[in-house]
Amino acid sequence: MNSWILKYDRFEPKQEKLREALTTVGNGYFCTRGAAPEALADSVHYPGTYLAGGYNRLETKIAGRTIENEDLVNFPNWLPLWFRIEEGEWFNLQAVEILLFQQELDLKNGLLRRTVRFQDDQGRITRLEQSRLVHMRHRHLAVLDTRLIAENWSGQVTFRSAIDGRIENDNVARYRDLANHHLEPLAARQLDRETIFLKVRTCQSRVEMAQAVRTRVFLEDSQQSPDRRLEQDQAYIAQTFALHLDAGETVHIEKTVALFTSRDEASTECGLEAYTALQRAPSLKTLLTEQGQTWAHLWHHFGFELEGSNSAEDVPLILRLHIFHLLQTVSLHTIELDVGVPSRGWHGEAYRGHVFWDELFIFPLLNLRCPEITRTLLKYRYRRLHEARAAAREAGYRGAMFPWQSGSNGREESQKVHLNPKSGNWIPDNSQLQYHVNAAIAWNVWQYYQVTYDMEFLSFYGAEMILEIARFWASLASWNPDLERFEILWVMGPDEYHDSYPDSDAPGLNNNAYTNIMAVWTLLCAMELLELLPPESHKELCERLNLREDEIKLWNDISRKMRLVFHDDGIISQFEGYADLAEFEWERYREKYGKIMRLDRILESEDDTPNRYKCSKQADVLMLFYLFSSEELENIFQRLGYPFAYETIPDNIQYYLQRTSHGSTLSQMVHSWVLSRSDREGSWQLFKEALQADIDDSQGGTTPEGIHLGAMAGTVDLLQRGYTGIETRGDMLHLNPCLPRELDRLKMRLRYRGQALELEITGSRLTVTCLQCGLPPVTLAVRGKEVSIEGGQTRQWDLETS
Repeated sequence: MNSWILKYDRFEPKQEKLREALTTVGNGYFCTRGAAPEALADSVHYPGTYLAGGYNRLETKIAGRTIENEDLVNFPNWLPLWFRIEEGEWFNLQAVEILLFQQELDLKNGLLRRTVRFQDDQGRITRLEQSRLVHMRHRHLAVLDTRLIAENWSGQVTFRSAIDGRIENDNVARYRDLANHHLEPLAARQLDRETIFLKVRTCQSRVEMAQAVRTRVFLEDSQQSPDRRLEQDQAYIAQTFALHLDAGETVHIEKTVALFTSRDEASTECGLEAYTALQRAPSLKTLLTEQGQTWAHLWHHFGFELEGSNSAEDVPLILRLHIFHLLQTVSLHTIELDVGVPSRGWHGEAYRGHVFWDELFIFPLLNLRCPEITRTLLKYRYRRLHEARAAAREAGYRGAMFPWQSGSNGREESQKVHLNPKSGNWIPDNSQLQYHVNAAIAWNVWQYYQVTYDMEFLSFYGAEMILEIARFWASLASWNPDLERFEILWVMGPDEYHDSYPDSDAPGLNNNAYTNIMAVWTLLCAMELLELLPPESHKELCERLNLREDEIKLWNDISRKMRLVFHDDGIISQFEGYADLAEFEWERYREKYGKIMRLDRILESEDDTPNRYKCSKQADVLMLFYLFSSEELENIFQRLGYPFAYETIPDNIQYYLQRTSHGSTLSQMVHSWVLSRSDREGSWQLFKEALQADIDDSQGGTTPEGIHLGAMAGTVDLLQRGYTGIETRGDMLHLNPCLPRELDRLKMRLRYRGQALELEITGSRLTVTCLQCGLPPVTLAVRGKEVSIEGGQTRQWDLETS
């Protein structure tokens, strides 16, 4: 198996939309799905080109109310290249006999290739070879390269090269009752003999996009100048031209696009920029060379070497696929943009391209490889701090309340109602009560600082976010005099199946354990960073925020008296009242429905609700064991005055694992992580299932609407941090390797506090090499034993004896 090539050897119409998502090519500025150049949006295909942060809002009257949704816009399709032989039909893969089909996504070089050998109804055999790239160095450029070989025939071939702006957002079936026409045409014209141009604008956000497309034609190696016929309307433009081929001859079409928008920095009018960039574009040979070189640099920083048993044979390929899609969504180009990291990538329209808490699973991978990207993505949150403050005020709280779903300006983008495709019902959506997203943002800021020691970022941006989030938690907590405890009421936890109590008309739950502990952690973090900040920064920030000692004292009190609920001798209750819920009939429902990952939809279609049962969509309580070491949790529990025994961790894991449907792609990954020490075999099995989430579309039809970036990055981070035991806390890089039995060797490069480290781990040995001389030494803690390492040094540990 080539662990750098995602390969398909058959054309399968029912799998096309899935493959189009998985073979998307992009560069962090824009992405284009892997739809065939001849494809139109229909039941088989869905072409899509998405701009990072390219949102637009539309209103729809539905379910008796007017709702407004902000969507990631599908912009004009630059790919269309149709051809026909003589007077035959335009090429359609489903209308010919396929003699050979190969589609390959080259992860090493960022190329998508397709080879089709087919015979038409006249017996003519033709070979079609195509490759495309969205350039990772030249962010505004993309290329489609096509070669057509007439094997056993001679005759005329007609081509049509187009830009198609007749686009609607139609990728997600359950959104189809909502308004979906986002684009207004502004201009369509021919700029020169080889170049056509289309300019559009989003109808509400007023983002203009210009695409200039140059189509060059070669017969064998000789450039041709066929007559071109122009076809156009307001939102579409094309050139049609014909050539004569003799048997065995090859026609070569180079289609290059330059894509600019009105939001680009250091630019004038986007149409002029697009045409100028196209005229200056390097040759195809140069573009290919530079593409390979740029991806080689990225793989140098994000790559790994992995050796293992036969059961691990497909692991390197899938992990590289996951890294590949992460870097196409957020790349070095992201540093120049004001965008967040969307949970479904820029690969489709699911979740409308919004930013959720998935950062929690994505940033750890970036922190230890390219923290500059994390810094930029955290500043996306900081720029929306004013909106989070306004949201908190409007809800009656202090500080900053960040939204569960964020898009263009940081307002809450969560739906008020959502469609259950199983029942056809529109039902209330209470997901905006997942206030734990605020703790995730604070956590991400702190973890970035722990890895980078970026005091400048902490002083100017990060500390302000953490302090304002701490204020929010303190204002959300209420004092219960009967229990002499603080409580957090009417929230949703990460589980998402439970959004209210059975038979209650009020949304929300009380004392969700994950939420309460993360609130306590945020308050502790806020107090620690106040001690950490340079005196001048501390003084100025406290004055600017009007942060007083009595407020900090309240934080200290809450951090010692927050309520947690327990049941069944040491089981942390997911929320108050969880123990009173009914047990769910898992086996009966599995026999009836097979896959029951989306149990919420199944029960709603039966006029029932998961609110009545002990069942979870994904990890909730167990997120605590994903984020914290047992020592850290013990410290928090002791501070709160609750007992904590290490022996109860496996009991909690098994209790909730047995009651989880894995209705989220994040679920298996988190559960694999928390099992990595106590049940290595179970951890490996869940790790393998997590790896298959997108490549096999295990959630049943969701990946065609966009990849699951949190699960993709999380599986890589499970290898990077979970199985290596890496933690970044206390100004040390902690290591406690415990590779699964199926893995024999892992080698990777990390960055920690400016230093480049090379780690090599086997079942018996850990080797760390510090690569950069002239930098301050860093402190490692290997299974609790501290050691300093500096540039040029290599240290080894025997894992069987240490």
